[in-house]
Amino acid sequence: MVKTASTMLPLGTRAPSFCLLNVDGATVTDADCAGRPLLVIFMCNHCPFVVHLRDALAAFGDEYQAKGLAIVGISSNDVEKYPQDGPEEMKKEAESAGYRFAYLYDVDQSVAKAYKAACTPDFFLFDADHTLVYRGQFDASRPGNNVAVSGQDLRAACDAVLSGNPVDDNQAPGIGCNIKWKAGAEPEYFTGQSAE
Repeated sequence: MVKTASTMLPLGTRAPSFCLLNVDGATVTDADCAGRPLLVIFMCNHCPFVVHLRDALAAFGDEYQAKGLAIVGISSNDVEKYPQDGPEEMKKEAESAGYRFAYLYDVDQSVAKAYKAACTPDFFLFDADHTLVYRGQFDASRPGNNVAVSGQDLRAACDAVLSGNPVDDNQAPGIGCNIKWKAGAEPEYFTGQSAE
């Protein structure tokens, strides 16, 4: 299992715009989340790192959307090579996993590139003005490392944002499978190197 780390987009970055199709057929944009803190999760169906967090992500989504956090999951993988990550399979996965946040498909991978997303999962938390305040790991749990999934890193950041407090800028990068780029379309920032 190749492990890829987050690029750690600079804190203070404005949220890049997106306009993507949700699994329910509706179009979702960043403007739909205006005035609310926004969590963008680059994820997919098959990645073992996402599967490892699957139940916790569904529970986290329910809990934090109820607290006022806007959440979108985005799949950017090349579905020609990874058809299990395509829109129809995403719809099935959202229903099966209990994801009640928007699960969007980035068909041309332009949104992943705008965010400098590198891995799945890759988390980006923006404040109510959509300024980046956290990017990094859900927690220290990884498949097979025997660390319980708690979401403590992301939870601490979200709790701070929702209460109007500053987010600790000591942040650990997320680790996961690399985004499956289309042939010849790997972005300049992506090295494809193992993270661990």
